[in-house]
Amino acid sequence: MSERAAPFHCPYCGDEDLRPNETGHGAWECAACNRAFQLKFLGLLARGVRHTDGGGEEI
Repeated sequence: MSERAAPFHCPYCGDEDLRPNETGHGAWECAACNRAFQLKFLGLLARGVRHTDGGGEEI
């Protein structure tokens, strides 16, 4: 994951008017709902990606 990855939407109101916050790395503020939040990448899951067989519902 890139160090420069940015959220596209506020997790609280869904608005796109986000700006970096002064608090630190991964901190963002939403101008629409006046909330500040922080995102953090925790890591990859041990089980990996699972693919389903079939490719969809039968008609």
